[in-house]
Amino acid sequence: MTGTDERMAEDSGPSGYAAARLRLLTEGARSGPPRRSALAELTDDWLAGLFTAAAAGRAGVSLVAVGGYGRGELSPRSDLDLLLLHDGSDPGAVAALADRLWYPVWDLGIALDHSVRTPAEARKTAGDDLKVHLGLLDARHLAGDLGLTAGLRTAVLADWRNQAPKRLPELQELCTERAARQGELRYLLEPDLKEARGGLRDATALRAVAASWLADAPREGLADARRRLLDVRDALHLVTGRATDRLALQEQDQVAAELGLLDADTLLRQVYEAAGIVSYASDVTWREVRRVLRSRAVRPRLRAMLGGGKPVAERSPLAEGVVEQDGEVVLARAARPERDPVLPLRAAAAAAQAGLPLSLHAVRRMAATARPLPTPWPAEAREQLVTLLGSGRPTVEVWEALEAEGLISRLLPDWERVRCRPQRNAVHIWTVDRHLIETAVCASELTRRVSRPDLLLVAALLHDIGKGWPGDHSVAGEIIAKDVAARIGFDRADVTVLSLLVRHHLLLIETATRRDLDDPATVRSVTEAVGTQSTLELLHALTEADALATGPAAWSSWRGSLVADLVRRVRAVLAGDAPGEPEPAAPTAEQERLAVEAFRTGGPVLALRAQTEPATGAEASGEPLGVELLIAVPDQPALLPAVAGVLAVHRLTVRTAELRAVRLPDDVDDGSVLLLNWRVAAEYGSLPQATRLRADLVRALDGTLDIAGRLAERDAAYPRRRGWIAPPPRVTVAPAASHHATVIEVRAQDAPGLLHRIGMALEKAGVRVRSMHVSTLGSNAVDAFYVTTDTGEPLPREDAGSLAHTLEETLRG
Repeated sequence: MTGTDERMAEDSGPSGYAAARLRLLTEGARSGPPRRSALAELTDDWLAGLFTAAAAGRAGVSLVAVGGYGRGELSPRSDLDLLLLHDGSDPGAVAALADRLWYPVWDLGIALDHSVRTPAEARKTAGDDLKVHLGLLDARHLAGDLGLTAGLRTAVLADWRNQAPKRLPELQELCTERAARQGELRYLLEPDLKEARGGLRDATALRAVAASWLADAPREGLADARRRLLDVRDALHLVTGRATDRLALQEQDQVAAELGLLDADTLLRQVYEAAGIVSYASDVTWREVRRVLRSRAVRPRLRAMLGGGKPVAERSPLAEGVVEQDGEVVLARAARPERDPVLPLRAAAAAAQAGLPLSLHAVRRMAATARPLPTPWPAEAREQLVTLLGSGRPTVEVWEALEAEGLISRLLPDWERVRCRPQRNAVHIWTVDRHLIETAVCASELTRRVSRPDLLLVAALLHDIGKGWPGDHSVAGEIIAKDVAARIGFDRADVTVLSLLVRHHLLLIETATRRDLDDPATVRSVTEAVGTQSTLELLHALTEADALATGPAAWSSWRGSLVADLVRRVRAVLAGDAPGEPEPAAPTAEQERLAVEAFRTGGPVLALRAQTEPATGAEASGEPLGVELLIAVPDQPALLPAVAGVLAVHRLTVRTAELRAVRLPDDVDDGSVLLLNWRVAAEYGSLPQATRLRADLVRALDGTLDIAGRLAERDAAYPRRRGWIAPPPRVTVAPAASHHATVIEVRAQDAPGLLHRIGMALEKAGVRVRSMHVSTLGSNAVDAFYVTTDTGEPLPREDAGSLAHTLEETLRG
């Protein structure tokens, strides 16, 4: 119980309001709309009692609830929105009355939003402030002069309807600006239930549109969606003890338990479903508002031209049974959905191709009357699906219209498992279903790169379909993709390709960023999985589309160049050039110069060089690939942790790293030095000078630079924020990943000094690091280390397992 609740319990208040309120909020039996209504009724009685005692029969004054309280939607920590309305005859007495009303509310610690106005002042303020006008639309009489309140309500509502052509565009602009600030509720891991798009503010805006009589929102499901969002907010208030609308990660399990739900994922899915209904209703409603306002502006001119006759809307044909009318796609008068099972897909494809929305009436008519497609689908249905998926950005709005009326789940029953499914991964910015559509949108821009764009688009739609099932989503998705592909009419060969694409949709990106591409085993394993040149080109395009649709952290010019390099090598093998044992790459002139200088000086020598290689193909974005850091140093212990530690101290992020021995020229000496070729980027700001890096590296190697202490000191300077708790690190041995080394994979929360800690642990274990491949996705580090014994051999199986276990325990500590 919070301090506020304790004070309320002790306070007898008028009519025992505090104690009665506390009992109501702690009763487990009553929740949802009944509790909100009961709390509003209890508060009404208390405030009416305060008013009656303070007003002492005074006429010309009334107490009015507005906003959420006016609607009777009181959550446990809601503000009380009150208006003291008066006729202006005795301002002094009204001010004294206001004090006698507001102070008891403040004394109980209840937030209060209050105003004191005459009806004329209230109307003027509403005219100047749209938010005030919206609040007054829900004005509800509590006590005092009922005629005064009724007069204001009538006047405010009349003003709203008369000013609708001006006010509604203002309201839409307000909603658009708020959505840009707060984001889409149905895609956020920590959504604001009130302010985000599809939240309670938008639901209230729809009520205001309906009150204007200009347009109305789709009613089906809207009231239930609003109720669910309010229920979640109630539970959030009770769990946190605060008037908050943000559903933070650390509170989601408790909120789910308060609502009797299985877990936080179930909670988020319900929130997303509700938000989707509100968002779709908003889209349809604002479209109708614009249509009505547009027709009103045009109608006088048309009437003059037609001699007062009623204008007839033009209808332009788009496809069989589908026409455009008034900026929307509608069904032709002769269309018969009950006899034409392909019509929903044909209408959707036509709308997406034209960049127009599907009308609500058309979608609902098709959902209510269209016959199901036969199995397998006819060729036209499959072609229309591919056309829809290949239409680019307009596909999203059309798909959501079909989904809102249940047509997608009828066409693709497996879709139901991924619909509104959250992804608790900072890299992903969409729910699973929206990510699949976004991947198709991205794939539509890559269709010219492949010989079978239809397979690319359908694979994009299905690649994560297995996330609705337990286990590895790629394995589960392969099974589902086979079934779906056969059902929609692909032949056996195409079904095989689609299922393979789904099974291996992560193969290229994971291999390119975590494996040594110079190792023949790496290229051979990818070649065996892919099988053919045509499948390889499809997988390459799907990889890029998937990453682009995931979020900004999942794709870059650097990643694109690594994947392109892997694809080039695999393509060569598929063409008949079998990979042999790699020849040691001859050092470049610069590398040789650095190695000779390091040998002669006995210390590290380094150079920083900007990467200028352009990204290839569609991934070219002008993004810098980072800076190449070349370090030559005589072989010595603790080299990897020293370099990694110095880079961490200077806030440099390592993207790739390679270590190898370089033979010195014959005229120098019969020996070798180690060459480190790393690609780095500054976390922020500019890169440090090479001289500073070298000086600190010298100190790190001779033990005079306390790297661990510096990193710990910096970490302590930044207070830890309360929030999501990262899962523990995991270290595994990748089987058969290389014939020349043991591959240790580390998956952990990215943090300054992580590579330094890993390097120290590997150094302590007495293994040599041949190369390492660093991959950072959002806050997740996925690093692969190729390690050998002192003699250059892979580690024995038992030693490899022991090393993985030790490294994992070290990172957990």
